[in-house]
Amino acid sequence: MRIYTIEGMHCASCAAKIENAVKKIPGITSASVNFATRQLHVEGEADEQAIHQGISRLGYKAHSSEEQGEHGGHGEHDHGDITLEEMNVARKRMIGAWSLAIPLAVLMVLRYLEIWHFAGMDIVMFLLTVPVLFYFGRLVFVSGAKSARGFAFNMDFLIGLGTFIAFLTGILQYLVPIGDYSPAAGMIMAFHLTGKYVEAKARGRASQEIRKLLELGAKTARVIRNKEEIEIPITEVIIGDVLLVKPGEKIPVDGVVAKGESAVDESMVTGESMPVEKKVNDFVIGATINQDGVLYVKATKIGKDTFLSHIIKLVQEAQGSKIPIQAFADKITNYFVPAVIIISLVTFGIWMLFPGAMQGIAQFFSFLPWISFDATLLTLALLAAISVLVIACPCALGLATPTALMVGSGMGAEHGILIRKGEAIQTMKDVKIIVFDKTGTITKGQPEVQAVHVIGNASDFWKIAGSLEKLSEHPVAKAVVKKAALTKYADVTRFSIMRGKGVTGVIRRKKAMIGNPRLFEENEISLKEVQDVIEEYQQKSLTVLVVAQEQEVLGVIGIADAVKEDSKEALDALHAEGYRTVMLTGDHPRTADVIARQVGIREVRAEVLPEDKAKIIQELQKEGMVAYLGDGINDAPALKQANVGIAMGTGTDIAIEAGDIVLVKGSLHGAVQAIRLSRLTFRKIKQNLFWAFAYNVVAIPLAMLGILHPIIAEIAMAASSVTVVTNANLLRRNRI
Repeated sequence: MRIYTIEGMHCASCAAKIENAVKKIPGITSASVNFATRQLHVEGEADEQAIHQGISRLGYKAHSSEEQGEHGGHGEHDHGDITLEEMNVARKRMIGAWSLAIPLAVLMVLRYLEIWHFAGMDIVMFLLTVPVLFYFGRLVFVSGAKSARGFAFNMDFLIGLGTFIAFLTGILQYLVPIGDYSPAAGMIMAFHLTGKYVEAKARGRASQEIRKLLELGAKTARVIRNKEEIEIPITEVIIGDVLLVKPGEKIPVDGVVAKGESAVDESMVTGESMPVEKKVNDFVIGATINQDGVLYVKATKIGKDTFLSHIIKLVQEAQGSKIPIQAFADKITNYFVPAVIIISLVTFGIWMLFPGAMQGIAQFFSFLPWISFDATLLTLALLAAISVLVIACPCALGLATPTALMVGSGMGAEHGILIRKGEAIQTMKDVKIIVFDKTGTITKGQPEVQAVHVIGNASDFWKIAGSLEKLSEHPVAKAVVKKAALTKYADVTRFSIMRGKGVTGVIRRKKAMIGNPRLFEENEISLKEVQDVIEEYQQKSLTVLVVAQEQEVLGVIGIADAVKEDSKEALDALHAEGYRTVMLTGDHPRTADVIARQVGIREVRAEVLPEDKAKIIQELQKEGMVAYLGDGINDAPALKQANVGIAMGTGTDIAIEAGDIVLVKGSLHGAVQAIRLSRLTFRKIKQNLFWAFAYNVVAIPLAMLGILHPIIAEIAMAASSVTVVTNANLLRRNRI
């Protein structure tokens, strides 16, 4: 798959036009444009130049990641910077437009209500409108003109045409008897630029996901060359280099341990909380963290071939996939705008050809004080045509969804539910299958003491166990220390870490040790007395630690990643509502089954590789809409691939950025609330869209008849907006 960043794309209609054009290029098997990220995803054998030329003919530019690397040296970084700059520009244009539109609105109200009028008031309003349209809103006209080139009219074309014609009435009023629509043009443009800022902000968030993934990798590496240790930029590492990685440092690239032993925290990649012991010839992953030993790593994969780069590619591909609401928006854009233009032209033609018939129908409304047929036929025809464009500007349609989302997201925030992407609201109602990552999602993501078997004095047992483990940085050791909760630790001498087995030391002149059964076998200490306990704990998939002093076994500790307190309650609620639940994990099947039984999940996929999670989601999507809950980097592609990605707020930043919905508290109960909230919010969106469409269905015919004065049209537009906003606020009455 090849990925291009598209320059000059301003709306969903632009994206659809580019996508359709690229699909027609010989050799292209599939093409998908994601407007939010401004990226084109292409598969096929088409010539690179043919793709560039095809896009260029439409008035846009395509930049491949290789080109960006040549010009900026960063590829995705450049894309992120461009998007961030675009967001800032959109924000400045919005603020600039409203700085003039607000006083313009005040003057309009004063004039229309005849509260205050002064000489030259119309000229002042006209002059305020000029910079709003042609300075702050100039890109709208550029985008609309581009769309007209290929007859794929977009919303920018409608807004541009309507505001420009309305603006011209400010000049034409001095030549022909016609109403002044120019102030309304300024207000419409200000609202439109606000929408543009929201779109740019969404694109900025999308680009940050890739940027954060890139930032996870190490920037430099210590390389052993000619028996000397030198520090070089990560881009200069070559396959075969031996890298020195000290405790606490990131492993720069994928490789194999050439020398040394250590525990490596791979949770940022695998999502699993338990560190992995690494020794000679073991594989290590770039961006994971070396914990407590010195490792010499031989580089085997660099650059785009590393595991992290592979994850980035998967996220980008998932971003390029289509979601239902995008297709819906494309259809609305493709049909609504041309339809309004045609209706406006038809209105003008009917008035010019059949003025008597039109006036005859309009006479039924002659009781309205603003109905007058004193103007010329051309003026009446032009008034009606412009009224159609003004009244059909989709202000209510534009507010219908975002206002409901705003209220819904506000309610969600109060309950620790962040709705990052409104599309999830539409999609969530159709979800039938909910897939869960195990560690950090269903479980707490950190080891805890789950069971203890003490032989003899419990105080002595915890004194020895806690004092030994206090000197270790291993997460399992921290779980023991937390459980021991000692106020004073015993002095330990001759402390030693037995890699992958446990720790030993001398306490009160007696040798003490804590570790797995292998440590005791090697020291020829009999575990016969506690063998049944060990086997019981192992059957429950607990990590077993034995504590002994000299040759005497003092007891056994069972440690595991504990299930969150409310996980079972939340799963029970989802099962009661008829959802099919699935758990994915990289753990051993026995461990996975234990957790699944505790929370009531019957379908388990264990020993799943990180890169396979998204594939499993794809398979499940053949059976219905899928929601995925996860918290690690390895979950990011699956979160993107799923119809709705729900990220745990207690997880990694990458998972959070990849999620459509974020559960701040990291509680599965939040998932139940999020589902209920999405249903309620989408119901409001449907109601709002109904009223917005109903408004257009009623208002456009009235405008065609010429019985809607611009003042009335603006009041009607405002009333429709107030209706959808008020209806959205009624959502607050519901409980989730």
